[in-house]
Amino acid sequence: MPTDVLMPQMGESIAEGTIVRWIKRVGDRVDRDEPLFEISTDKVDTEVQAPASGVLLEIRAQQGETVPVNSVVGIIGQPGEPLRQAQGGPLRQPQGEPLRQAQGGAAAPSSAAPAVAGSAVVGPTAVGGPSSSSAAPAGPPTVDDLRRQKSSPLVRRIAREQGVNIQQVPGSGVGGRVTKNDILGFIESETAAAGPAVVAPNFSSATASPLPVAFKPGERVRVEPMSVMRRKIAEHMVQSAHTSPHVYAIYEVNFGRVAKLREQHKARYEQAGARLTYTAFIAKATVDGLRAFPIVNASVDGDTIIYKRDINLGIAVALDWGLIVPVIRNADEKSLVGLSRAIDDLASRARAKQLKPQEVQDGTFTITNPGVFGAFAGLPIINQPQVGILGVGAIEKRPIVIDDAIAIRPVAYLSIGHDHRLVDGADAGRFLAHVKHALEHFDESWM
Repeated sequence: MPTDVLMPQMGESIAEGTIVRWIKRVGDRVDRDEPLFEISTDKVDTEVQAPASGVLLEIRAQQGETVPVNSVVGIIGQPGEPLRQAQGGPLRQPQGEPLRQAQGGAAAPSSAAPAVAGSAVVGPTAVGGPSSSSAAPAGPPTVDDLRRQKSSPLVRRIAREQGVNIQQVPGSGVGGRVTKNDILGFIESETAAAGPAVVAPNFSSATASPLPVAFKPGERVRVEPMSVMRRKIAEHMVQSAHTSPHVYAIYEVNFGRVAKLREQHKARYEQAGARLTYTAFIAKATVDGLRAFPIVNASVDGDTIIYKRDINLGIAVALDWGLIVPVIRNADEKSLVGLSRAIDDLASRARAKQLKPQEVQDGTFTITNPGVFGAFAGLPIINQPQVGILGVGAIEKRPIVIDDAIAIRPVAYLSIGHDHRLVDGADAGRFLAHVKHALEHFDESWM
């Protein structure tokens, strides 16, 4: 019996995912747990493994399509095996099979296809010169028109925002669907044809859906839509800034003792398969501070306080295409070796898009390190629904005063951003002072 390939549930707050690319093609042999396709959500870009072994019989969600979680995006079975009806709606036509004609010659649209109100004309293109899509095609919609109307919400949104008539875009997807690559390629080709300068669109048409313009008419610019991850990061950061009254404190920390311990034990840790980084020491001291001050490991729910018994430590990882925060669960139960391994493993798999959905969920406190790029200090935005975030500045040798004498020591500035609805300045100050003391007098028994 064929096996449905589902869009996975990426977290309680995630309702949909976008197909970034299919690693396998229809007709390819697939082994169970082998990477099958890549998806993007606001929390993670990851590869999804095949739920069964067999042959990829059908792809139902094309590259660029955004679909609800638990939707059927593909079918795995045996060659020649009949396809059964998908969950939640009628079976789409298999790849490559043309749409059947309904009585009267018009195509019969699928009942599962979303309605596209007013999608025939969405205004002028985002390039200079007259629009080729200034009028709706005459007569009833053709088969090709309906195919394009059933393109993904993401594709229709791009077309709407860029003022492109989607019916003018050649589709390369199943049954002539317009994919994300199709619409972006069309916009790029129209831009190139119009000349080197991209001219601000004229949104005077009543049917246009204006895109907020950040450039002047005639200005030389390049316009492209945000990725799913970038868009969701933007939404979360704005939400956090509006939700939490952010307050910050910055402490100077002498990393002299940590540097000595790191040098003494680095070789032993490497033999155990762990890289002994400064981040591991900071994580250990932070976990100790969260245990001592549980208010910083809490969250706000209306007018109630939720104290988290688990300490799930998020470690922000910068990616070439965005930012992600994998989570070390029950970080207070791990030794320094365990934290070192976990940090290195999660960061490596985040960059390779191999994180599992549960590995970016349920964080209770976050550490972010802008210092790796040379920042003196950072004032990061809180990762909701958490109430605190630790920013780590660059660790550099600086002159400091020790016992009335000037000494050269590795020093960094740690910042605590806290939600003033719950965490007062005194609480945040005590927490960060605890972290500072733990680092400057690091307990060698933790090694």
